[in-house]
Amino acid sequence: MKAYVFPGQGAQFPGMGKDLYEDYTEAKERFEEANDILGFHITRLMFDGTEEDLRQTKVTQPAIFLHSVILAGTIEDFQPEMVAGHSLGEFSSLVANKTLSFADGLKLVSQRASAMQKACEAEPSTMAAILGLDDHLVEEVCAAIPEVVVPANYNSPGQIVISGSIASIDKAVEKLSGMGAKRAIKLSVGGAFHSPLMEPARKELETAIMNTPFATPLCPVYQNFTALPTSDPDTIRTNLVAQLTAPVKWTQTVQHMLQDGASSFTEVGPGKVLQGLIKKVDRDIPTSSA
Repeated sequence: MKAYVFPGQGAQFPGMGKDLYEDYTEAKERFEEANDILGFHITRLMFDGTEEDLRQTKVTQPAIFLHSVILAGTIEDFQPEMVAGHSLGEFSSLVANKTLSFADGLKLVSQRASAMQKACEAEPSTMAAILGLDDHLVEEVCAAIPEVVVPANYNSPGQIVISGSIASIDKAVEKLSGMGAKRAIKLSVGGAFHSPLMEPARKELETAIMNTPFATPLCPVYQNFTALPTSDPDTIRTNLVAQLTAPVKWTQTVQHMLQDGASSFTEVGPGKVLQGLIKKVDRDIPTSSA
């Protein structure tokens, strides 16, 4: 079975999507539709903006979503059998498997980005990447710190991202470095994504998601919250809401997709980050870019 995976925040780059706009009539129409839906010319920021322009959460998330979904639309005979997305990429996967319409998916992503940015501005927070330690050690250190700090992304074996208040992240980085982490480094991000500090954003997004039509998908989606497949629209809704304050179980997702028969993985969207993470789970599995 061929698996399609969709990247999340951090995969953006200046000029992203411009080739699609210029080479495909349908892609151009989608981009122009996105400009109308969003109420600003995101195409200008994607095609001609700087790295700093694209780093704004309210721009980053719709930009990656658009690149991924429009790219999927250019794949000949695209008939996914299983899909998954990393964080934001889960929304792209749901449009690709027909759970969400293009317009509804973009509106939700825009609302998600706005809600997350507001939550970040309300309480300064950050994230840190921890490499070279077992997950349970990282979990134990986080649990022992009184302030908010939690595992946020289980990216691959030996690579986990933690999320929380600035003070708690500093404490965790110092402790984990002393325990032998190969790297324990704070990330340049807007806030503590996939942590309890995103609760205001979760509440705001929940209302939007519950008021959006969700259809039965073409194929199962392996969701971040559980790492398990589902084709039930109500379950997809619930897991999508929970995703904002819960960790992204990417390692477990890839493992379950392999167990269920994934024979190759195609990354649909900017960059090759997910291919690298998948190879760390199974170095022999074929991976490619769309």
